Amino acid sequence: MPQTDRPILVAVAHGSRDPRALRTVSALLDRVRELRPGLDVRLGHIELNEPLLGDTLAALPARGVLVPLLLSRGYHVKHDLPLAAAAHPGAQLRVAEPLGPHPLLVEALCSRLAEAGFRPEDGTSRSAGVVLASAGSRDPDSAADTRRTADLLSERLGGVPVVPAYASALTPTVPTAVRALTARGRHRIAVASYFAAPGLFAARSAAAAPWVAAEPLGAHPALARLLLHRYDEALSRSHAPQGLELAAA
Repeated sequence: MPQTDRPILVAVAHGSRDPRALRTVSALLDRVRELRPGLDVRLGHIELNEPLLGDTLAALPARGVLVPLLLSRGYHVKHDLPLAAAAHPGAQLRVAEPLGPHPLLVEALCSRLAEAGFRPEDGTSRSAGVVLASAGSRDPDSAADTRRTADLLSERLGGVPVVPAYASALTPTVPTAVRALTARGRHRIAVASYFAAPGLFAARSAAAAPWVAAEPLGAHPALARLLLHRYDEALSRSHAPQGLELAAA
């Protein structure tokens, strides 16, 4: 199918008061457009930034696929996005899966850690550890997704312990996770930033790092490839996943 005939990709960001977040998401979508020339790629925010998702959907001229720039299942993915799609039935909208967990996210996390100073030999060092800092959600599926990413990251790094931690809603917090690793004899502790863009939670998590702190995933090339993968997945399904159908009902 020619790219101009394909459904519009609507990237759904959470929104942030940090002005760097919008710039970062815009740069990420520019990468997506470079990877898939001719594909119509648009942005909508759940809150805090324009364009808001409702306005983006109201302006769609045709079919669309909502791809959440969210890293796990949770309230926004299960409820807000299906409801937003249901409010615009004429647009023939589908909702893609969240970005994580997925090996491409782990690729981006490893790259950001390397940029911060985490070396390959640290993965097998008995003194090293990693805290995977994420936003946090009370939805148990979200926590399960984050734990799965932590396991995948540990495997990718050579077996170094990776402890998931949360900036809100859940425990352990990043400082608590750091203390837990320290108690296990791990003194070179890096914080991996499991955030799509800069913001308050990412900054607080980085500030708690006793050694190095990675930058958020941002406009990493692996993240751009993952957005298109989720878009293609959604198009290949004959109908939405059961959980999304129920949320929209």
